[in-house]
Amino acid sequence: MHALDGNAIGGLLLEVFGAEMTTATGTCAHCGAAAQVAELVVYLEAPGTVVRCRSCESVLIVIVDVRGTKCVDLRGAATLQ
Repeated sequence: MHALDGNAIGGLLLEVFGAEMTTATGTCAHCGAAAQVAELVVYLEAPGTVVRCRSCESVLIVIVDVRGTKCVDLRGAATLQ
């Protein structure tokens, strides 16, 4: 799989959240590292879209499309501001 940065999902995040999110700051629930979404590691070739912490590689966000509905799991993100 090819790792991309968070800018690769800017359009998807706009669709899901209705706002520009690549400049939002996310905090990893595992290691506490904070970074803009644009700086996170993104994998598009997984089952769905997987966003990982650049510091510890924990999964922060998973977005999948289920029959036309975007399902978002933010359990790995302690905050997203």
